[in-house]
Amino acid sequence: MGSLHSTPPSPYDGDTSPALAGEEMKDHSMEWTDRGIVLASRAHGETGRVVSLLTRDHGRHAGFVHGGASRKARPVWQSGNLVEVEWRARLAEQLGTFTGELREPHAARALDDAVELAGLAAACAVVDAALPEREPHPAVFDGFHAFLAVLGHAGWPVVYVKFELGLLQELGFGLDLEKCAVSGVTGDLAYVSPKTGRAVSRVAAEPYKEKLLPLPAFLSTGSLPEDDNELCQGLGLAAYFLERHVFWPHNKPLPPARSRFMEALLR
Repeated sequence: MGSLHSTPPSPYDGDTSPALAGEEMKDHSMEWTDRGIVLASRAHGETGRVVSLLTRDHGRHAGFVHGGASRKARPVWQSGNLVEVEWRARLAEQLGTFTGELREPHAARALDDAVELAGLAAACAVVDAALPEREPHPAVFDGFHAFLAVLGHAGWPVVYVKFELGLLQELGFGLDLEKCAVSGVTGDLAYVSPKTGRAVSRVAAEPYKEKLLPLPAFLSTGSLPEDDNELCQGLGLAAYFLERHVFWPHNKPLPPARSRFMEALLR
């Protein structure tokens, strides 16, 4: 693995005047290395970019990339790519700077398929909007990395749905899809309570099924969806609880990229 090179001081590193040089600078400097999945990247200034990463040990974390808009660096900081990254700042609360090297170019691999690209963009947008900043969630990182590994292979949209349900679980809003909330039976689960997120069997749900959400069979049996409609039911179920528990309480909508993914699947 090549070395990660440091970069010249920038406004994002804090005051680097001579008066603060030397031992005082050392005492206050912050730095770490980690693996990160690029969630978002935006231009800042003429040549730089501000990048948002999902790192395994440091959570969702932003940083400034010197020269990130250059022809050489731009492909590295594409949403969905896995990078080996180093973050540096003089103080922990500062934005700081990233330097990094590309490890897995998932963005380039998805370019030739519109649905895969839409799924990748949706996953990045949902995670970037849902997770609090600088709060470690290694389980989300591992789940996201597993999704990236199967992207483009048969059944990858099913893994996407299960990744979002895992995100809900990690944030404290997991669904209980293993047994009926009314009778306790584990078979023929067909609905989910929109209030509790618990499964309900077809028989127990009969008197009030109009008030319940459909539970696609693949989420309770472990099978593959029979058709795109069943897959979209799974995406709709995850979207409902993401909106209810994660986005609406913060007056945020479900990211538009998530809706575009649903539209791409149905074309």
